[in-house]
Amino acid sequence: MASTIEMKSSRATLPRDVALPGHFHSFFSFPVNKGGYSGVAVYTDSHTAVPVKAEEGISGRLQPQPPLSAEERVSPSYPRPDEMTLYADEEGEVPSTFDALDAEGRALVLDFGLFVLINVYCPNETSDARLSFKMNYHLMLQERVRRLIEEEHREVIVLGDINICSTPLDHCDGHLPSSQATFYDHPARAWFRKWLSPNGPMIDIVRSFWPDRKGMFTCWNMKLQARETNYGARIDYILVTKGLLPWIQHGDILPSLKGSDHCPIYIDLRDEITLESGETVRLCDAMKQTDGTRDPPRIAAKFWDEFSGKQTVLSSFFGKRPESQTKVDPTESLTASPPTTQASTPNAQGESVAPSSQSKNPEASGEVVKKFKPSQPFRPLAAPATKRKAVEQSANSSKKRKHVKGQASIATFFSKPPTSSPTAASSKTQKTQEVIEIEDDAPTSTPPSTLASALSDEAPSSSQAAQDQLEADYRLACELAKADAVSLSADDEPAPSPSSSSQPQAQKKAAWSQVFAPVPPPNCLVHGEPTKLWTVNKQGPNKGKKFYLCSRPVGPGYDKGKGERLRDEVDHQYRCNYFKWASDVRKEAQRERERERTRTKSGEP
Repeated sequence: MASTIEMKSSRATLPRDVALPGHFHSFFSFPVNKGGYSGVAVYTDSHTAVPVKAEEGISGRLQPQPPLSAEERVSPSYPRPDEMTLYADEEGEVPSTFDALDAEGRALVLDFGLFVLINVYCPNETSDARLSFKMNYHLMLQERVRRLIEEEHREVIVLGDINICSTPLDHCDGHLPSSQATFYDHPARAWFRKWLSPNGPMIDIVRSFWPDRKGMFTCWNMKLQARETNYGARIDYILVTKGLLPWIQHGDILPSLKGSDHCPIYIDLRDEITLESGETVRLCDAMKQTDGTRDPPRIAAKFWDEFSGKQTVLSSFFGKRPESQTKVDPTESLTASPPTTQASTPNAQGESVAPSSQSKNPEASGEVVKKFKPSQPFRPLAAPATKRKAVEQSANSSKKRKHVKGQASIATFFSKPPTSSPTAASSKTQKTQEVIEIEDDAPTSTPPSTLASALSDEAPSSSQAAQDQLEADYRLACELAKADAVSLSADDEPAPSPSSSSQPQAQKKAAWSQVFAPVPPPNCLVHGEPTKLWTVNKQGPNKGKKFYLCSRPVGPGYDKGKGERLRDEVDHQYRCNYFKWASDVRKEAQRERERERTRTKSGEP
């Protein structure tokens, strides 16, 4: 009958097939300023459920052009900030209007006769500064529902992403003793607990069908592989008022349907119910659905200018033209057209006579119009001789360049040119070795111990990270120079015999294979298993850096590190708190190679 969606898009990027999918009516609310940041949508089947009224936002401040009339509005009254106790922001200021709360495209309100449906996407607490914004939005929603119930005596359905866990049973770590003790200390959870039945007017209808069901989660952190172990939370709800309970037949979640970090939730309504008086009421009659089709409210997407033919879409300028406009007779442009102005000609009596209108169209007057037909096919002009000569010289020079010998080695970019004697080459290798040994004693940065520090801007500064990267690159350059030192010294010497060149060639190949051998991932300390490579995507000085984490997925009681979880509550079958920067792993592997090379030269076992 109807479906609601949380979406992150904008009106400008909304495809037509998404805005007008078949026989469904659609309603959208997008952010005023932040395109793609948030948004909600409602689709209704035009064959079964067409809303009587519809509006965008909760405060009544968001209006189309022209604004909704009193008859088009869902409610006669709306929440007012001066009549409510709101949260102050970090600067101690309390909002005087709800414009900012409704400007992020987080709500649609539709009147279906039997009930008023409110589709919401409540704010998330991404920082301490957003806590007051989040709480004020919940209070505005609560006041709007209160006015519908108490002042207008309406039944209400509130559904969508509330972004709150109502009970410890709805959180993946809710079973831990430390979590249960402080679960309702958060103001949003405390507010939600008071708003839900039996403390408040709203009934969590899906939970009412599954009161003791564990793991009934609707959202997972996809970056942590949390869906594999069902390490999630239930933050999506369908809340109804008491008067709608007889109409609701069933409700559940659909975690098997993937495609997002959320899963769908649903309720089924009965086609008809029998009242206590014995009267049977059909759902379509209670929802004021007529047998004939009627137009949806004015804010539906089908009435937007870009979809109703009132606005020319930019793509129309680049699409294919109709065949009648593009197909032209090829001989038509070659027809000798009459001149637009003609001089007067004398007649037999010598009088000046102006040309008649018929003379302007030779075909109409019966005159034969000759059309130009080329006797030979069109051929492009040959290039000038000087240009052909320049092209030939350029081609010859490119061929010559392919046969140039004495190509510089990659090591010449990192070290001084070698001398012609083997002694100089060996001394060069010894100096390179000394440089590497000195660099091994340089201090390295201490890696953070948790994933949170890896994704935080409080990790090592950009200058330190750049210095570490330069050191790793310099070590690689020295390795390349050492691997190519033999070939550099051999370029200036007479060509050796095949038997004497086989040994340096084998050494060179072995050195290069060792330099470019991939660094194996380290093992985590708890499980002793190879770790997994990740990349920092968060904006900050560490964006783009790579790091290693335990390869096991997260799960209930996984080790977050930094003392965020009690040691006796850690479940070691899930991810441990191992963390190490990839640059540190490369440097450790380089030092190990140097120690192995030193032992080999000294003859140590």
